Amino acid sequence: MGDVVQMHFSTVDYVIFVVLLVASAGIGLYYAFSGGRQRTTQEFLLADRSMRCLPVSLSLLATFQSAVAILGAPSEIYTHGTQYWFLGCSYFLGLLIPAHIFIPVFYRLRLSSAYEYLELRFSKSVRICGTVTFIFQMVIYMGVVLYAPALALNAVTGFDLWGAVLAMGLVSTLYTALGGLKAVIWTDVFQTIVMFAGQLAVIVVGTHQAGGIAEVWRKAQNGSRISGLDLNPDPLERHTFWTLGVGGVFLMLALYGVNQAQVQRYLSSRTEKEAIMSCYAVFPCQQIVLTLGCLMGLVMFARYGEESPLDKGYVKTNDQMVLYFVMDVLRDLPGLPGLFVACLFSGALSTISSAFNSLATVTMEDLIKPHVPAMTEARATLLSKMLAIGYGFVCLAMAYIASLMGSVLQAALSIFGMVGGPLLGVFCLGMFFPWANSTGALVGLASGLVMAFWIGIGSFVSRMSAPPVINGTLIPDVGNMTTAVMTTLMTTKPRPSGVQALYSLSYMWYSAHNSTTVVVVGLLVSFLTGPWKEKDLNPGTIYPVLGNLLFFLPERYREKLCCVTPLGEKPKGLDHKPYQMAQKKSNGVACTKEEDKIREEEEEQITAQPTCNLAHTVQETAL
Repeated sequence: MGDVVQMHFSTVDYVIFVVLLVASAGIGLYYAFSGGRQRTTQEFLLADRSMRCLPVSLSLLATFQSAVAILGAPSEIYTHGTQYWFLGCSYFLGLLIPAHIFIPVFYRLRLSSAYEYLELRFSKSVRICGTVTFIFQMVIYMGVVLYAPALALNAVTGFDLWGAVLAMGLVSTLYTALGGLKAVIWTDVFQTIVMFAGQLAVIVVGTHQAGGIAEVWRKAQNGSRISGLDLNPDPLERHTFWTLGVGGVFLMLALYGVNQAQVQRYLSSRTEKEAIMSCYAVFPCQQIVLTLGCLMGLVMFARYGEESPLDKGYVKTNDQMVLYFVMDVLRDLPGLPGLFVACLFSGALSTISSAFNSLATVTMEDLIKPHVPAMTEARATLLSKMLAIGYGFVCLAMAYIASLMGSVLQAALSIFGMVGGPLLGVFCLGMFFPWANSTGALVGLASGLVMAFWIGIGSFVSRMSAPPVINGTLIPDVGNMTTAVMTTLMTTKPRPSGVQALYSLSYMWYSAHNSTTVVVVGLLVSFLTGPWKEKDLNPGTIYPVLGNLLFFLPERYREKLCCVTPLGEKPKGLDHKPYQMAQKKSNGVACTKEEDKIREEEEEQITAQPTCNLAHTVQETAL
């Protein structure tokens, strides 16, 4: 790419970009010096469980609407057509299941970390393995999320690369460490509005320059970019209705069901109902975001046709192509390029600040607190803030490593998608299958991760070593929320077989395949090592899906099948709290006499939570 096509920012653009950073930092400072001033871990990590539905839903949307998606979705539509839009079909089940299964279980257990559930259901070792897996996933991901948009911006506009990386990294670290989860959620709200405004500005101006929306649609149709419903069931096809609409459900569950960054937002809600409503509110927002990405891709096609800036050598990669298009369309409108770049960096800021906060939470709750039970509240809060700052510097270090990785960048980003599936699998194993034991969970998680990396890395290596011309198909930089980017080349002649077919599996099926591996292996190992019975389970940790499905069987048979789980009982007078234990004896975990006495007293008062879940008590205030 020559300097002749490099476009530059005006002063107004820089001002808008700086205003975004200052406003984000300002929100953090406001919450550092107002309200409870982040003096407790409850407030710092969970916003004092006081958040309302709207800010939580916008924060849920912003957390994984990263800069990768803003850059990747339009280039996917430009290159391959609108088939990608059918991903929106997966949002319905992908958000309905978390709303009615995962949120009630997590919320009623009053957890702080999603991985606390794994200890309540299985054992401490499963909890630690889950936590370490999540930390590995997020640390790698946030460095790439920070570096990728800065690199694209630098290539197209000459914007200082490390200046942008440092500005984003330090600002997000600042407001996360000062303002806690409240600051993260409210900056997400602000950044979501900026994201919508930036994308809308480009679409409106680009459509006007192309001659109107009817002209954009006509050119897209003539260029075969408007895709019909592809019902091909072949799992090796990169994008079909089934890979996007069904495979996408598992991807959504991994993101919105069990990922700590999202679970933490549900748990920060004032009530369980508001947490569920926030999940519902994400649905139309996700559809709008997807539609905006598709429209931008079609407007790009209307402007450039088949001769893309990539083909002409103006840019080197697909994600740079979107920025080139933006700068090209908005070149005569000072301020609007700055607005889009603010939109882009809002995506990055919201993602990495959520990562810092969730990483600080799981490190504190799962790795430090259990080993230092006597820590004072003030010291725990200070340590949580230090962890958030520490992860900020780790993020900057990862961005530097990403800059050295070159072509391996794609593989690093795909790790997010590879790890999400096995984590979803271990939660499903615990929540839906009462027989699963701790050994099964550990072996299942390990086998799921091995399978994930085997397929992911095998696919990457086989693509790299493939002959240069295969069916004339490009490898796009797909920015699908967060898995993004582990795309698979479609080869139709000849059809892959054996292990090669596994490597050619559509990346949209990764989450489903890997989570299923965890469940199947986990159940097999559990049955071989002695399945757990109902009395071995902690109350509130099983969702009675099997009991509901086998409702037609007599209760004694369901008991033998372990389908009458603690969650299936509905105590008298507690119709609004169906997941509470009716029978004290159902909890097979040994409790002290004092704990038994406390539990009995609390049950007499109809408490909302079981008081002896493990060797320790999960209390509303225990953070």
